[in-house]
Amino acid sequence: MLNRILLALDSSDSGQVALSFAMALAGPGAAVRVVHVNEFQLGGRGLTVETADEATALVADAVTELHRAGIQASGLAAVSTCFGVADHLVAEAGRWSADVIVLGSCRRHGMRRMLSRGVRERVLRMTCLPVLTAPAPLKVGKPELAAVAQDTQPRRGRSPERRPGL
Repeated sequence: MLNRILLALDSSDSGQVALSFAMALAGPGAAVRVVHVNEFQLGGRGLTVETADEATALVADAVTELHRAGIQASGLAAVSTCFGVADHLVAEAGRWSADVIVLGSCRRHGMRRMLSRGVRERVLRMTCLPVLTAPAPLKVGKPELAAVAQDTQPRRGRSPERRPGL
């Protein structure tokens, strides 16, 4: 049973999907620990991606949403370099005795995918806890692909139409 869920939250769309996953996982009596790690900008001389108030507000909003859903929740906003985000998440999961870590996923493509190791991969390598990755919302960049995706969705009350070449 998952009684203690650590939610790694960021300000992206996938962070909001991860919040929804954590809410769905939280059964009666479960607690969620919301953790947001604000990253220092590379070469930013101490500047962070978000202000301290923005980072705290992100955590507070998630905790409030969890409370509204009847889920016990607490939160933490930390600061780290981009290389230390996974360390903070895994350390907090250990301190808090989490049963699972829930985090969002970014869809990286091409060279960015080959050259960078994301937080998700580093967390997976560093912890023995189960890690649930909430998928990033799919964004279709080309309008013609969006139209094809829309056309292939089954319609209510009808069987899906067969289209040549799809």
